[in-house]
Amino acid sequence: MRVTQSMLAGNSLSNLSKSYSNMGKYQDQLATGKKINRPSDDPVVAIKGMFYRTNLTEVEQYKRNLSEAYTWMENSEDGVAHASDVLHRVRELVVKGNNGSNSPEDLKAIGAEIAQLKEDLAGVANTQVAGNYIFNGTQTKTKPVTIDANGVVDTSAMTSTAYNIEVSKGVQLRVNANPANVFSPELFDTLQKLEAGLLDGKGSLEDGDELLGKLDKHIDTILSERSEMGARYNRLELIDSRLGNQEVIASRILSDNEDADIEKVITDLTIQESIHRASLAVGAKIIQPSLVDFLR
Repeated sequence: MRVTQSMLAGNSLSNLSKSYSNMGKYQDQLATGKKINRPSDDPVVAIKGMFYRTNLTEVEQYKRNLSEAYTWMENSEDGVAHASDVLHRVRELVVKGNNGSNSPEDLKAIGAEIAQLKEDLAGVANTQVAGNYIFNGTQTKTKPVTIDANGVVDTSAMTSTAYNIEVSKGVQLRVNANPANVFSPELFDTLQKLEAGLLDGKGSLEDGDELLGKLDKHIDTILSERSEMGARYNRLELIDSRLGNQEVIASRILSDNEDADIEKVITDLTIQESIHRASLAVGAKIIQPSLVDFLR
């Protein structure tokens, strides 16, 4: 086969173009720190990267969900703890008012304090976090407890449905307290009867022992709810720890799949530059002077 000058020139230019392309690839890797910059560079790495990035995005979203779950549970637990403290104070007052040694004025003072504690409980039941009522189930925009001018508490708007947050793939965790166990209508009815019995001016608390027994049951119910919330909070912390580990693993796998080995890229780029210079030098020698050069 006859080899012409144009064939030598064409092959030389083609090889130089490939050399430029290789240099460009290594320069892109060095600039971006990634093995590939478009799917066509390596379809397998691109597909795996999409899958790994989806996993990492899911973990990051669940961690954001955890932040909301912590907010709900910590505020709910604080409200339940406060309600427990209030009822213990009410119990102290009932025991004091039920010993038969109090004057009518003393009983009225105790009744007035219980009335204030009742209103305080109603205020706790209406606790809002980021504009949401946390003690009204999924009806977070509805006020669960109202008090009229006579001090009568209305809990008809209260719901006990679970407010769940997805904290892991396929895992829904209840993050609110059950208001029926903390701010039940029976509780406010008991407080109302205690208040009325102490403020009637008779100098004694009728049905004091019976009301005290009901109060103890309410306290036990609240303590049980607080214990159940503590168990859910412990589970939330375990899920948080596991998600943290998953985030580290997912980030490492994604890095192994996509991130370029900078030391290797620099070495390859240096080698390719040397090859390119050699190609230019050899090409200059291969392309011999033409007849035109002799006619000048």
